[in-house]
Amino acid sequence: MIGYVTIGVSDMTRAKSFYESLLADLNARVLLDMGRICFIGEKMSKPMLAVCIPYDEQPNHPGNGNMLALHPGSKEAVDSFYKKAIDLGATCDGEPGQRIPDQFYGAYIRDPDGNKIAFFHFG
Repeated sequence: MIGYVTIGVSDMTRAKSFYESLLADLNARVLLDMGRICFIGEKMSKPMLAVCIPYDEQPNHPGNGNMLALHPGSKEAVDSFYKKAIDLGATCDGEPGQRIPDQFYGAYIRDPDGNKIAFFHFG
C-alpha cells in the first residue's frame, strides 16, 4: 500500500550516506537521485524512503508526532540497527527494549536532521 515516505533533510549528501549505510542490510540503496530528492529502497516496486530538500527551499523541520518505523525482522536486528544508526551519527531517542510485554520491542533514534526513526519487532 505505501509507495514511499518522504522526510525533509538539510544536507542531501549526508542524508543519502546515512540512510544508504543504515539500510544496506535490508538490501536498500539509492535507486533514483534527482538532486533535490532521492529514493532509497530495494527496488522501485517496493516501499521506499525518499529524502529531500524541502520544495519551498525553507529549512526542514521534523514533524511533532511524525515518525518513520522500520521493521528489520527480529529483536536482535532492532538492536543492531539501533547501534548502527548511533554509530552513523544518530542520537538516541529511546534505547532498545520491550515496550509492551510479549508484543512490541522497539528502539528510537533521531537522524542527523532530527527526524524520528523507530526500529521495531512485534512478538
